[in-house]
Amino acid sequence: MEPEDLELLYQIENNPALWKVGVTNVPYSRYLLRDYLARATGDIFTDRQVRLVVENEEGTAIGLIDMMNYEPQHHRAEVGIVIREPYRCQGLGTAALEQLKEYAREIIHIHQLFAYVDTANEESLRLFQKAGFQRTAILNDWLFDGQDYHPVCLMQLFF
Repeated sequence: MEPEDLELLYQIENNPALWKVGVTNVPYSRYLLRDYLARATGDIFTDRQVRLVVENEEGTAIGLIDMMNYEPQHHRAEVGIVIREPYRCQGLGTAALEQLKEYAREIIHIHQLFAYVDTANEESLRLFQKAGFQRTAILNDWLFDGQDYHPVCLMQLFF
């Protein structure tokens, strides 16, 4: 990520609709996000995560894709992806996920990628299945949206 990505990061991190599928539940200030961008090395071995901007063919930043919770001993990492609303269901998430898979397999030598997907999130379930991830478990009451608990599907991809 570049300093120029601050506004995209600010919009995504501060979207309450996305909080229910992640671990964030408070808004982040631009100051904190600017500090995060300045301190992140972009090295998965150092940070145990790498966050990449997803762009369309015109070069417009349309979302983020992450590898996080990287475990070098076990050769696995969690995947997260957010595509901004107007760009969804156009194959852009699929293309980004395919590039991330190639990077994980060829450069980082990951054995396993995994994602937790709300069982009601049909679009994300289809995205990960299309990318070769398999549904391997249901984790009940995994996400709390402030009122209700939701189950997630553990999606795994093995190389």
